[in-house]
Amino acid sequence: MKLAVSQVCSLEASFEKDIEDYAAGGCKVIELWVGKLDTYLERHSEADLLRLLDEHQVTAPVAGFQGGLLSSQGEFRKQHWDAFARRLAQCRSLGIGTLVLAGDVVGPLEQQDLERIQLSLSQAAQLAGEHGVRLALEFQARSAFINNLQSAAAVVAEIGSPHLGICFDAFHYYVGPSKSEDVAYLSAENLFHVQLCDLTGVAREFAADADRVLPGDGDIELSQVAARLREIGYAGCVSVELMNPQIWRIPPRQVGEIALAALAKVVGPGRG
Repeated sequence: MKLAVSQVCSLEASFEKDIEDYAAGGCKVIELWVGKLDTYLERHSEADLLRLLDEHQVTAPVAGFQGGLLSSQGEFRKQHWDAFARRLAQCRSLGIGTLVLAGDVVGPLEQQDLERIQLSLSQAAQLAGEHGVRLALEFQARSAFINNLQSAAAVVAEIGSPHLGICFDAFHYYVGPSKSEDVAYLSAENLFHVQLCDLTGVAREFAADADRVLPGDGDIELSQVAARLREIGYAGCVSVELMNPQIWRIPPRQVGEIALAALAKVVGPGRG
């Protein structure tokens, strides 16, 4: 496994500060946050970004996230898909091999909506494959469809594309309808990315992204997840993803250091 930190953990810092500080703190694998990436590229070229990563010996194999593809219609659908095509081209240019795809499906749904979602996933996977990119579908706890790990695994299996897999987000796993035994649906073939965090002192029904804390500091049974990752020989990225405003105030170097230490305690030491 490759231990990583998502840039969303330092949302208020600049893109350049993230790279410099994370690298200085020993974090050499970063999950890019597309909002920060876009802001950086408004003033810099892709070549500048690649030089920045190379200078600090940092890799960025994953980016999060792409939304709006699955259930949007009409002009909104066209806008989202045009943006998706541009993102895939960008990922190819920057060597980003995996793009997180949000399962952001709003209800109510009818049968034709479910068919449209599956068609969208199939088309998205095909387009991603043409760009040499993998899509990691993130089931979202409060989505109207694909809101749990079992459903995500079933949809990915039904699409049957080598370019579509699962993004396992511990927050959505814990606060949604997933069950602990659902981790058995994770395999070396369908698991493309892992995002870990924890929750403490808040009922899962009321938990929000801002409540996320470091892995191992809360109530989520991450040891079971870690055991499954080892069992299937998962070799991809495991990143810390925290949308906690209190953590945003901490310098990125500190965030990177404590995040990596927390990850190592939960899943064991990573490999480059």
